[in-house]
Amino acid sequence: MQNYIDIGYLQKEKVDIPFHSHPDYEIFYFHSGRCNYLIGDRIYVLEPGDVLLMNGMTLHRPKLFEHEEYVRTTMHFDRYYVEQILHSMNRKDLLEPFTELKSIRIHLGGHDKIKFEELLRKMNDHFHGGNSISQFRFEVQLLDLLAFLYPFCIQFLKDDPFIYSQKEHHVQRVISYIEEHYTEHLQLEHIVDELHVSKYYLANVFKEVTGITIFNYLNQRRINQAKIEFMLEGDVSVTDLAYQLGFKYPSHFSKVFKKLTGETPEQYKKSFLN
Repeated sequence: MQNYIDIGYLQKEKVDIPFHSHPDYEIFYFHSGRCNYLIGDRIYVLEPGDVLLMNGMTLHRPKLFEHEEYVRTTMHFDRYYVEQILHSMNRKDLLEPFTELKSIRIHLGGHDKIKFEELLRKMNDHFHGGNSISQFRFEVQLLDLLAFLYPFCIQFLKDDPFIYSQKEHHVQRVISYIEEHYTEHLQLEHIVDELHVSKYYLANVFKEVTGITIFNYLNQRRINQAKIEFMLEGDVSVTDLAYQLGFKYPSHFSKVFKKLTGETPEQYKKSFLN
C-alpha cells in the first residue's frame, strides 16, 4: 500500500539540508535546540514549541548551528489524499493554512504544547504499529492534529508574529528583495543600493543567518521556480525559461540547474513528462 503520510519522530541527527521543495504538505515541530528556518521570503527563528506548516512547494531549508542540538518531528502527507478524506467530511477548510498561507509558524506553550506533543507521540506509535488498524488510527490522528492546529491559524492570520534582530531584519529584506526581483539580471550592487548597507557587511550577515551566500540563495530560488514551471508548463523551452528567470546565458542556467539537481534542464523536463 502506498504511504500517503509519513512521520519522522524526535529526530536528533543533524543533516545539512539544502534549499528544496516537494509536492507534499509538511508539518514541522521544533522540540529543542537552535535553528533558523527559511521558507520562501520568511526567516523563522525557532523556539521549542514552534510548529511550522508548509505547502512544500515553497523553497525551504533549516539553518543549523555548530555545537547546538536540533530535535524535531517532521510529517509529510499527500495533499490530494488527505483532501479527499476531508472533502467527504465537509472539512476541506482544515487545509486552508497550507493552501492560503503557504507557510505559518504557531507557537505552543503550556497545556497546548503538552497536548500537541502527546498527539505526535500517539501518531508515531500507530505509525509503527505494523497492522491495518494501526495505520487507520494513524490517519485518523492526523485529522485530529489538523483540527487542533486550525484555530491557531485563524488567530495568526490577524497578527504579525515576526520579530527580528537587526541582522535578521537585514537578511529578511534581502530575501524579500530577491523574491520581487529574481527574474531580473541581479547584481549584489542592486541589493546593496536598495538596503543602504555595505557589501561586505551584507554578504557576511546573510551567510551567518542562512548558512549560504546571497547568490547561492538566488540561484536556488530561480532553479526551484524552473522546476515549478516545468511542472505547470511542460512545453516551455529551456532557453526561454532561462531568460525568464534572469539568467543572462542559457548555458549558465543549464550549468546551475545540473549543479543543484543532478540533472540538466532537458533531462529533468523529460523525466517529469514521462
